[in-house]
Amino acid sequence: MLVAGIGIGVGYNFLSAPISGSETTADTREPLFYRNAMNPGVTSPVPAKDSMGMDYVPVYATESDADTKRELLFYRSPMNPSVTSPVPAKDAMGMDYVAVYRGEAEVNPGTVKIDPVIAQNIGVRTALSEMKTMGRTVRALARVDYDEEKMARLHPKTEGWIEEIYVDKTGQHVETGEVLLSIYSPKLVSAQQEYLLAINNKVTLDKGPFQELRDGAAELLKSSRQRLSLLDVPEHQIIELEKTREIKKDLHIHSPVSGTVIRIGSRPGQYVTPKTELFMIVDLSKVWVYADIYEYEIPWVKVGDPGTMTLPSVPGRKFKGVVSYIYPYAEATTRTTKVRLEFDNSENLLRPDMFAEVSIGSARTKESVVVPAEAIVRTGNRTQVYVAKEPGKYEPRIVTLGVESDGEVAILSGLAPDEEIVTSAQFLVDSESKLREATAKMMKTSKVSTESPSGQDSLEKDQSGDIQENRND
Repeated sequence: MLVAGIGIGVGYNFLSAPISGSETTADTREPLFYRNAMNPGVTSPVPAKDSMGMDYVPVYATESDADTKRELLFYRSPMNPSVTSPVPAKDAMGMDYVAVYRGEAEVNPGTVKIDPVIAQNIGVRTALSEMKTMGRTVRALARVDYDEEKMARLHPKTEGWIEEIYVDKTGQHVETGEVLLSIYSPKLVSAQQEYLLAINNKVTLDKGPFQELRDGAAELLKSSRQRLSLLDVPEHQIIELEKTREIKKDLHIHSPVSGTVIRIGSRPGQYVTPKTELFMIVDLSKVWVYADIYEYEIPWVKVGDPGTMTLPSVPGRKFKGVVSYIYPYAEATTRTTKVRLEFDNSENLLRPDMFAEVSIGSARTKESVVVPAEAIVRTGNRTQVYVAKEPGKYEPRIVTLGVESDGEVAILSGLAPDEEIVTSAQFLVDSESKLREATAKMMKTSKVSTESPSGQDSLEKDQSGDIQENRND
């Protein structure tokens, strides 16, 4: 290693020495600083040698180096921007101060400039914002229930006693028009008697010469028959009464719908009134499913969205349904909103009060600027991202957020497509940005205080404003 160093040093001195007989003269210019020949990032304000004994190379203002063409203002500590030096220096951690040139004035006081090597060490990663549409699959726990539009509660139209029940088990399936029970009611008996009298009266008056009496008899017959229908006397028993002219003691009550009996409210010999619920019948060919959706997912759910349901009782099977209604209120205890879906149940695999898992595929939103969710920095009442303006230079940008889905957030304002934003270590960048911003304000305030007689008042005003802003943050 020593031999190699000596060799390199000798070669360097040989190449840098002036050639005998040439017209080259000694340079009388004043160097700006001295730079390590093997490591240009290491500089010195005075002549020096590196660890291998090689002289530092002087850097002049007229050299073609891009850095020397710019006017050097001062050097700034990379970790504390308020600490500056007129000559190259190192901080307590051994990090070189960053050179600041004229023309590098930052428009945004919170803009951060970090050495690319340091940015890589702290794990700064970036991504591009892009224009795209967003979609979301909303998943929720749900409960199967009856279709309220296909429920029938059967009550008698008059008081009476149950003579016989033909459907006496819950869960039994019935068809429309099937006989459920027979009932004895004095009012039904008297209604039959009135109808038979109306029939006989019409037959007698039809033979008379007075048209008004005939019309009155026909009207009475019509109203008597209608009364039997309104009391739920079946049509076939009315026809039988007209043929036999014999009054029936008990009359049948038929099922008005097809479905499953889920409740029986009477037994043989029981006295019933119109308040008594005889049967509750539900059509289970279609079921309703209630899902509880959290508040932040409600914007994604719309009526008509397709839904998929799975149940532990039917493993491996997925049922297809659709969102039919979104309730206009939230549950006070769970802070969720109830959403109703409709599913076909022609196979009778879906039973009310079953628990299920529902996935609702929402419609896609309109195209907007989208960024990863981890790029968002929420500080107090502000929401911002950090935009990479150039390698190692990051500018804070206040943005307005839209919907969030699957780790991505829509940006409504403040950011354009294809901008490079910081997605990791942004909280370290944010801390540095706030420090830079606070330092810039203090330096500005100090300048005002020294230039104007009212500088003290301006200083107190700016300091109170900084304190208030820090409290808000």
